[in-house]
Amino acid sequence: MHIHVSGKQIDLSDALKHRVNAHLGNLAERYFDKALEADVTFSKARSFFTCDINVHAGRGLTLRGEGEAADANAAFDDAAEHIAKRLRRYHSRVTSHARTTQKDVAPEIGRSYVLSGTPETPRSKKGRGATAAPPEAYDEQETFPAIIAEHTPDIPQLSVSEAVMRLDLAASSILLFRNRKNQQINVIFRREDGNIGWVDTGPS
Repeated sequence: MHIHVSGKQIDLSDALKHRVNAHLGNLAERYFDKALEADVTFSKARSFFTCDINVHAGRGLTLRGEGEAADANAAFDDAAEHIAKRLRRYHSRVTSHARTTQKDVAPEIGRSYVLSGTPETPRSKKGRGATAAPPEAYDEQETFPAIIAEHTPDIPQLSVSEAVMRLDLAASSILLFRNRKNQQINVIFRREDGNIGWVDTGPS
């Protein structure tokens, strides 16, 4: 299992790195048959430490845990326990998924964009050296937000229960997937009350 441990503007002791590797290695051996990859990041905010763990456990299966405590070791323990709780909740399903993930249908490739919060300024049509349009032009010209970044995320083919599991394991707020039962694109999301919301996009 490849584990990358880093600190944001803080130095990490060799003892802490060894502890992280040993703990996550034992966790991987318990739930997974093959090597995994994990990123563990420590940072410090005021008087406490934070730890963010992201474990990549096969195609499309990501586990995330966040911890916070007065020292780095306790912050790691907190984050690791969050992951362990989720793994215990889905023990048999996670193990089965990790073993069969290579046999799954390859996911579709989607496209997502990160947009700026401010629309682009309309330009007057004067060719080279054009300047910003006068204020009244905003009423006549349509404006669009600038694209800051473009991503190509996978759209996995899952059952509803598998989608809910992935959402929970990754501690994510939203997941887009193709419903294995009806082949439609669906979206599930975590509501403010902690329950799961559902959006059925219909035929696609």
